[in-house]
Amino acid sequence: MAVSDLPAWVTSLEEEDLHLIRRFVLASGSLKDLAAEYGVSYPTIRARVDAVIERLRVLDKNSADDVLEARMRILVAEGEVAPRMAKELLRLHKEAKGAKT
Repeated sequence: MAVSDLPAWVTSLEEEDLHLIRRFVLASGSLKDLAAEYGVSYPTIRARVDAVIERLRVLDKNSADDVLEARMRILVAEGEVAPRMAKELLRLHKEAKGAKT
């Protein structure tokens, strides 16, 4: 399967998130085992898993065409991008997309 064939939610996640999901599955969904593997407390691993779940929820609410917007929302929520900058980037993206069609 080519990367371009992967679902948008998979390609939108960070490598660290994908690694966590993989380890979670291999631990048969046991947060206790996952916490031990990462060498962190149960509440810490619970918070990390909850953060990934929230990212997936945001991405799931959007179609493949809206992945950029969903990713921008995540970056704003994490403080990586200022809300005003995200809004401007999305505006420019929509303009560029409109010019191509």
